[in-house]
Amino acid sequence: QVQLVESGGGLVRPGESLRLSCEVSGFRFQGHAMAWVRQTPGKEMEWISRITNGGTTTSYADSVKGRFTISRENAKNALFLQMTDLRPEDTAVYYCAYYNSGFWSGNFVVRGQGARVTVSS
Repeated sequence: QVQLVESGGGLVRPGESLRLSCEVSGFRFQGHAMAWVRQTPGKEMEWISRITNGGTTTSYADSVKGRFTISRENAKNALFLQMTDLRPEDTAVYYCAYYNSGFWSGNFVVRGQGARVTVSS
């Protein structure tokens, strides 16, 4: 079955960095666009970054543009999110998600438990 396992979350101070990872199994990873989304209590899930199946095209929400970088390693079925200059408003549970094609058309699908990121001084 499809499994997405996020890791790398933690507690950091404002301005610090974290790198999230997502290990994927159960489907042909290199055939799917992927995304990172996040959720805070009481708010809707927020899409923050996405990448095409080949990794050549990326897109970012304005809230993270210039600070976060999405990447993938298809040979290892892995997705990454490098987060720099973290702010308290980045505090959330982060999930990786997949699209049902190589480009980000349609809705993304979220699986897994997520990785909790807390930014606090």
